[in-house]
This record gives sequence, structure tokens and C-alpha cells, in this order.
Amino acid sequence: MMKQKTLFQGKLTKESDLFIPFLVAGDPHPDKTIHYALRLQEAGADVLELGVPYSDPLADGPVIQKAAKRALDAGMSLRKAVELVPELRKAGVNIPVVIFTYYNPVLQYGHEAFIEALEENGVEGLLIPDLPLEESEDLNERTKAKDIELISLVAPTSEERIKRIAEQARGFLYCVSSLGVTGERKEMAPETLSFIEKVKEHSSVPVAVGFGISSNDQVQLMRKHADGYIIGSKIVKMIESSLEVEKSGDEEEGLTYFSEEVHKLVKA
Repeated sequence: MMKQKTLFQGKLTKESDLFIPFLVAGDPHPDKTIHYALRLQEAGADVLELGVPYSDPLADGPVIQKAAKRALDAGMSLRKAVELVPELRKAGVNIPVVIFTYYNPVLQYGHEAFIEALEENGVEGLLIPDLPLEESEDLNERTKAKDIELISLVAPTSEERIKRIAEQARGFLYCVSSLGVTGERKEMAPETLSFIEKVKEHSSVPVAVGFGISSNDQVQLMRKHADGYIIGSKIVKMIESSLEVEKSGDEEEGLTYFSEEVHKLVKA
């Protein structure tokens, strides 16, 4: 018997060369998030990571922290970010949407009510960077029951842990690979390569690499070695720049600038 596809897999049109951009929900306001999401989809995005702004973001650098502040100032919250998903759908975003949030707001929301909200609003995936595998059992069961993929993160830790995380992965596996210092690079450190290979060996879902990918050279590098690449800070930086372009022009000019920059970043 063929295994039934999850909602997430049903909306994924391919399993390699996945472009997974990250946006902060509500940066600088919800309508704009919809515009940027549509432009990313036009540029070939396969999955959208919708980040919930948080006041204490442990894993985020200054660029995403600034975006989170802009979104929080505009009144964005976990509930509103989830409720933005049907608005994205109405506007024409049809790729899987993964809600990226820290655990504390989920805890305050309550597991049951939160998963219910995800289901009601048609969210296909959930990613919680500060929730370790060992503590995710309850959410894992609840998301599975509602056909929502709980996306796992794997970092270069012990081999046994990599195997355990990779074997249980759903949707896609977020491989945290620090590319070392930022800047152009045409090759990858051997240890990063062997880490990606190891993860791919144990994973039955696409392995996407994120953290510090900021140039077309790095995108090409990821295309060679992983099933996908996740781009966060660089996309958020482009939003910042497009808002500057808008100041001296208009909204359409800002969005065109954004589209052109994204195309340059991910062109084959």
C-alpha cells in the first residue's frame, strides 16, 4: 500500500533543489508580508518559513532582531502570524507554509489550542528552534494527528544524535551548518560536507541547509551537496533595502527591487 502523502508533501512540487526563504510575519506590516511572500513564490520558493517575531530571539542575528522589532511594533503576535496564513492563500500563495516560532509563546498559548489554530488556518508545518527532540514528544504526536509536519533541526553534534533526529524527521530536515565567517565562498569545509552527507544518509525527507547563506556562490554550493537551502537574514536584509527604495520611489519600485535581488541570489 502506498503511504499517503501529508498535506505538506502534497503541496511540495519537488524534493531537491528546494529554495526555502524565511520572512518575519508582519515586517513591517502584514500586507507587506503578503506582497513579499508572493514575490518569493514567483522567484521559485518551494516552502515559506513564516517567522513569528519574538522579543528574545536566541538564534537570530541583528538583522532578524530588527525585523522582529518592526513587526512587534506593528502589533504582530503568534496568533496573528498564524491567522495571516489564510490571507496568504487568498492572495495566491500555494506553497507549504511553515510557522517558525520559539517555544515560550507556544507554551503560553497551550499545546492543544495552538495546534488547533494551526489546523484551522491551514498551516502545513511547524518549526521550533529551541525545542529539543527529547522534549518534543507531545507536540510531535499532536501535529502528526492533525497532518502538520513538525520540522526538526540538526546540528553537527554527536553522530548518534544526528542519526536519531534524521530518522524521525518530517517534511524536511533543517541542517544547521555554520559556513564560518560570512562572505563569498566557493567551497565548503570538509567537516561541513561530511556532516551533510551523514544527515542525508539517515534522512528519508529532503535535507535543507541553513545559516549564513548570503550569496549566489553559496547557493550553488548547496545545490551540489544538499536537497535544499534556507535563506533568512539575507532575505530580511533585502526587505530592509526595498523599504529604503520605497522612500525615494513608491511601493512598486520597492517590490521590483526586492524581486530582482532575490532572482540574482537564487539564479541557477
